[in-house]
Amino acid sequence: MLIWGWRTRIYVLAMTTFLCGRCGNPASHAVRKAVTKFTLFFIPLFPIGVKYTAQCTFCGIENRIPKEDAVRLQAQEESQSQPPSGYPPHPSQGFPPAQDSGQQGFQSPHPSQPQGFPAQQGFQPPHPSQPQGFPQPGQFPQQGQ
Repeated sequence: MLIWGWRTRIYVLAMTTFLCGRCGNPASHAVRKAVTKFTLFFIPLFPIGVKYTAQCTFCGIENRIPKEDAVRLQAQEESQSQPPSGYPPHPSQGFPPAQDSGQQGFQSPHPSQPQGFPAQQGFQPPHPSQPQGFPQPGQFPQQGQ
């Protein structure tokens, strides 16, 4: 017995903004590529159909577009998303080159400096016995005074 069929996968190629032909709003449109593949025993083997669509995020209408338009919109979005030259790279694009400071590996922060905060002059971390997030006695006036 052979088990065969097809499966459609949808890939979002780009998110672009232009006027919707139905609602007339300048809304974001998801440019999508739907690839239908023949499957044998639930294993996709080869594509049997590809279609490109643009769906308005405001009214939800989905229009078929030619492949050339989808590729052009994808390239247009990629060119707009790259930062201009002269700006430092985004942190998710990799670590900057290591500066030679004579130490190798990870440098642990100073134990009195909480992680994630810039160094401040005269900063004293609270003592561990003091509750965090509660006002200290005498910090706020008593009610009814």
